[in-house]
Amino acid sequence: MIVEAGCPFCEIVRRETPDTREVYRDERVVAFFPLEPATLGHTLVVPRDHIPDIWSLDEEAAAHLARITLRLSHAVRRATEPEGLNVIQSNGRVATQTVPHVHVHVVPRWSGDEMGRIWPAETSFSETQKDDVWERLRDECRKVGGE
Repeated sequence: MIVEAGCPFCEIVRRETPDTREVYRDERVVAFFPLEPATLGHTLVVPRDHIPDIWSLDEEAAAHLARITLRLSHAVRRATEPEGLNVIQSNGRVATQTVPHVHVHVVPRWSGDEMGRIWPAETSFSETQKDDVWERLRDECRKVGGE
């Protein structure tokens, strides 16, 4: 297991944080409540290996993380009976990643909860800007083997 000194999620993985409200553990991931949940039932799913962000995640680890996130999403739904659910994975400080250890938030949602909106009401990108990024992204996607 790869761990990073000072990483709070690595401390949880190593069971060095006794107050952790852990809900799931297997050979590759651990799931637990954050210290300050956005809603009741908010669960984090983290790889047991220290992996700083999605760009450092290999496909096998990503597949397991996704599989367990899906299973835990169903468990959260059964346990909390939410009206909706957000599955959020952020990378980099500007994207609100506060712990540099890849993790997925499973957040049950209810009308009027404290979470609020996560998308802007509107944007002001020009059609030229959208076309430029669309063309660059389409070209990059072709390099990874899509049709």
